[in-house]
Amino acid sequence: MNARQLALLSLLSALSVGIQLIPRPPNVEFTSLVSFTAGFLFGFWAGAVVGAMTMFVNGFLSPWGLGGLNIPFQMGGMIIAGVLGHAYKTYASNKLNLTSFCLETAVLGGLIALIYDFITNVGVGIQYIISGMDPALALFSAIAYGSFFSLIHIFSNSAVFGSLFLPIVNALGNLKTAEGEQHWSKKEHSYSQR
Repeated sequence: MNARQLALLSLLSALSVGIQLIPRPPNVEFTSLVSFTAGFLFGFWAGAVVGAMTMFVNGFLSPWGLGGLNIPFQMGGMIIAGVLGHAYKTYASNKLNLTSFCLETAVLGGLIALIYDFITNVGVGIQYIISGMDPALALFSAIAYGSFFSLIHIFSNSAVFGSLFLPIVNALGNLKTAEGEQHWSKKEHSYSQR
C-alpha cells in the first residue's frame, strides 16, 4: 500500500467513525457502506479493520449510549461488511451492466444489514441469558424486538448501497491510483459510462 492509498484509507476510517457518531434515525447508517467500500478498494483486511475499528469507537461514544457487551457483536457484523466488499470486487469485475451492478449492490446492502442485525440481536439475546432469562425465550425476544428496526435497516441500507456505492467507488478509485495507473473501473469495465 503506497502513501496515497494509506492516506485515503485513513480518511475513510475517520469518515466512518465521524458519520457513525452523528445523531441519526435508528438503524440508518453508512458504516457498512464505508466498510464494504474499503474492502472493495483496499482488500480484505482494510475492510475488516475499518468496520471493526468504527464499531469499537462507536461502542463507547455512540449518541445511542454505551454498546456494552454487544460491542464484539457489532464489530463482527461490520467485519463481515468489509470482507464482503473484498469478495464482491472479484465478482463485480466481470459485470457489464450498470443497472445490474447497482441492483446487486443494493441487494448486498440489504443482506449486510440482515446479517449485522441477526448477529447483534443474538448478542442482545446472550445478554438476556446472562441476566437469567430462558435461552430460547431470550433469543426469540431479542430477534422479535429488533425485527422492526431490522426492516428499517435493510431497506435503508439497500437504498444507500444501490445509489451511493458506484459514485463513491469511482471517485475514490481515481484518488486511490497514482499517476500513470488505472483504477478498477478503467482496467476492466467503467460502470460510470454504461
